Amino acid sequence: MRMKSQIMSMFRTFLAVMLAAGCGLGTSTGWAAEAPDTYTPAPENMAARQWFQDAKFGIFLHWGLYSELGGAGKMGIAEWIMNDEQIPARHYERLAKFFNPTAFNADAWVSTFKSAGAKYVVITSKHHEGFAMFASKVSPYNIVAATPFKRDPMAELAEACRKQGIKLFFYYSQLDWHHPDYWPRGETGRWSGRPMNGDWNRYLDFLDTQLGELLTNYGAVGGIWFDGMWDKPNADWRLPQTYGLIHRLQPAALIIPNHHKAPLAGEDVQTFEQDLPGANTAGFNTTEIGNLPTETSLTMNGSWGFNITDRNFKSVRELVGTLVRAAGTGTNLLLNIGPRPDGTIDPEFTQRLQAIGQWLAKNGRSIYGTRAGPIPPRSWGATTRRGDTVYVHVLSWSDRSLAVPALGARVRRASLLETGEAVPVTETPEGITLTLPARAAEALDQVVVLETTRQPSARR
Repeated sequence: MRMKSQIMSMFRTFLAVMLAAGCGLGTSTGWAAEAPDTYTPAPENMAARQWFQDAKFGIFLHWGLYSELGGAGKMGIAEWIMNDEQIPARHYERLAKFFNPTAFNADAWVSTFKSAGAKYVVITSKHHEGFAMFASKVSPYNIVAATPFKRDPMAELAEACRKQGIKLFFYYSQLDWHHPDYWPRGETGRWSGRPMNGDWNRYLDFLDTQLGELLTNYGAVGGIWFDGMWDKPNADWRLPQTYGLIHRLQPAALIIPNHHKAPLAGEDVQTFEQDLPGANTAGFNTTEIGNLPTETSLTMNGSWGFNITDRNFKSVRELVGTLVRAAGTGTNLLLNIGPRPDGTIDPEFTQRLQAIGQWLAKNGRSIYGTRAGPIPPRSWGATTRRGDTVYVHVLSWSDRSLAVPALGARVRRASLLETGEAVPVTETPEGITLTLPARAAEALDQVVVLETTRQPSARR
């Protein structure tokens, strides 16, 4: 839903007046103070949640000043290099003078993502380093004002996404290693050389103002993807105010918080990092799953931002397997890319995206628009469902016979998705046994379509 120009004009006028007066958008203005503590999603928001659940596959982009350093720190975590190398903010700021991604082409980026089968893109508008990758009027520490590039890549990406039918989400870090009012300090960024004082509410005013810019200057967006609240888990983040601001400016925008907790009031999607819902191999994910749509973010190698030495790329087989297992739990996969500082993307990323796109072109109807299947993911694969149809994804199984637990429905026909070839089925009270056709060794997945007599019961 494209935002009405009248609403955009009203907000821009209001913002200009407040900025000219030296004010933030906190409780003193009365503008955001009326955010309710309870949240009833608007019809547009509920429709957006439905769309999100249907989308299943998105692209994550970590791009900022840290990209220039290529993960050269001792920890090798590109986007954390300011913290890990204890670089003072006044020195880190110098990176802006050299950030000039003249090879950036938003149309080419989005075309690559669309060909891969992705339905949405999430990009870092501001990471923990505090540098805005968009034109912000509340801070000169942004890509238009502080770099020789002088362009707004968020605006170019927003336009490219609109033209190509891809939804754009903005990642925004609540944690900020640069802003002087991020005080008291959290668990990270303590070596930034900032004054040992600050005004927390003034920082939150700044945060809300930048969110207002993102939600009014770039047309309709898919939502805001938050990160960093874990840095100060006991702080008052004024979430009712911030969440209320987002839902008033764009009711359909989804709030996706990466706080590693159970969902809080006002949130629209529960996201997990490097884990499927219910797992915690990363060591910080909650195992408590709420009632919201779910998503998992995953690095394609071992890094979020551009890392010139990280060659530990996951195979296409592993990536497709994660996409399938995510869909088998009713979860979206948000697959990460760290673009180079010049605005190009490593061929290792694009080659894998091309292969995923080719797989989805043949098997997409077993992923898009589906929900969690009646059988939770197993060592051999996963199941997805759409109405009365169950898709059995056989990812890793060497035998011809595969026993599947009871579906809660009778199978009236089974066939291969790719060829339509019939698959023999034997039903017992304990479940069904599929007699699988021979498969090529290079096959990433063998999808069996089960047409049932009634809709299988969902697990959630």
